Amino acid sequence: MSNSSSISHFLLLPLADTRQLQLLHLWLFLGISLAALLGNGLIISAVASDHHLHTPMYFFLLSLSLTDLGSICTTVPKAMHNSLWDTRDISYMGCAAQIFLLLFFLGTEFSLLTIMCYDRYVAICKPLHYGTLLGSRACAHMAAAAWASGFLNALLHTANTFSLPLCHGNALGQFFCEIPHILKLSCSHSDLRELGLLVVGGFLLLGCFIFIVFSYVQIFRAVLRIPSEQGRHKAFSTCLPHLAVVSLFVTTVVFAYLKPPSISSPSLDLVLAVLYSVVPPTLNPLIYSLRNQELKDAVRKMITGCFSAAKTSLLCSVNGL
Repeated sequence: MSNSSSISHFLLLPLADTRQLQLLHLWLFLGISLAALLGNGLIISAVASDHHLHTPMYFFLLSLSLTDLGSICTTVPKAMHNSLWDTRDISYMGCAAQIFLLLFFLGTEFSLLTIMCYDRYVAICKPLHYGTLLGSRACAHMAAAAWASGFLNALLHTANTFSLPLCHGNALGQFFCEIPHILKLSCSHSDLRELGLLVVGGFLLLGCFIFIVFSYVQIFRAVLRIPSEQGRHKAFSTCLPHLAVVSLFVTTVVFAYLKPPSISSPSLDLVLAVLYSVVPPTLNPLIYSLRNQELKDAVRKMITGCFSAAKTSLLCSVNGL
C-alpha cells in the first residue's frame, strides 16, 4: 500500500474542544466499551460453556459477539487515548489498520446477520430439514464464508484506498479513520476504482438485505399459520431479537452514508459514526438476552458457578491457614 505523498500520520476530529468535555467523552466511551465487553463476553462464555446452547443459532450468536467486540475495540480505544492525552494523531499504518479492521468486522457482522436470518427461516418454515440444512459442517462452512468475505472486502477497500496519492492535507473529519474522509484528501482520479468497489459492495449488501426481507415475509406467513397462540408467541420470540439487531445495524449505517449532503455537518457525522460503530455492539447483547430465557439461564448458571468456585477456593485457603 504505497503512497506517493509524504504523509506519515493523520489528524482525527477531536470529540470536544474543551478539556472538561474531552474527559467527559473519555468516561462515556469507557463506560460504553466496558458494557460491550461485559455483555458480549458473557454471551461468548455462556455459549461456549453450556452444552445446551451448542446449536446453530447460538453458534452464530457467538460469532456475532466476536465481531461486536472486534468492531468496538477498533475505534473506541484510540478515541479514548486521544481524549486522555489531548491529541489528534494517528499513524499512517494505524489508520490503514483501523479501516481494515472496521470494514472486516462490520462486513462479517452483516454476513452473519444474513446467515442468522436463514437459520430462523429454516427453523420455522422447514423444521423437518433443520438438522440436514444446518448441520455442524454446514454451520462451520457458512461462518467461515462470512469471515472470509469480510476479510476480502476489507482487504480490497483498504489496499485500494491507501494506494492513492494524498495531497489535500492530513486532517480527517471523523474521530476514527473512514474511507470517505481519506478519499477527500486524494489528488488522483483513481478514486473511481474505490467508487466501483463501493458500488459492487453496495449491491452485495442490497442483495443480503433483500434476502433478509424476503425470508422474514416467509417467516411471518408461516408463524401466522400456527394454530396455537403460544406457538406463535414462541416463534416470534426467536425472531424479534434478530430483527431488532438487523434494523439497528442497517438504519444507522444507511443513514450515516446515504444521508442528504444538505444536512451533513461535522457534529452530525460524529453522532452518526458513534451510532453505527459504538452503539450496536453495546446493545446487541442486551437485545438478544432480554427475550431469551435459555441464554439468561446459561449466564446465571455460569455466574453462580463462578461465585461458588471462588467461595470454595477462599474457604479452602482460609482452612489451610
